[in-house]
Amino acid sequence: MLTVQQIRAARAALRWSIKDLSDASGISVRTIKMIEARTENPQGRNATVEAIRNAIEQAGIEFIGAPDDAPGIRIHLPKPDESK
Repeated sequence: MLTVQQIRAARAALRWSIKDLSDASGISVRTIKMIEARTENPQGRNATVEAIRNAIEQAGIEFIGAPDDAPGIRIHLPKPDESK
């Protein structure tokens, strides 16, 4: 389970707009706005939250902790090619 704060933090770390997340996840901008406007954990269809999770994880973000125990993110962005 993700928290709203984790989704927002991941989007910020990736420098993604809501539209970027929408394009990557296939979830509408309206739905993402509704999810991010909440103060509690995202509710709704599991498939919606999983699509958001998968898109963010594919971009290099790892979700850590649990909603009630130190939820956060770990950033795994690609490293620059050192052979150049």
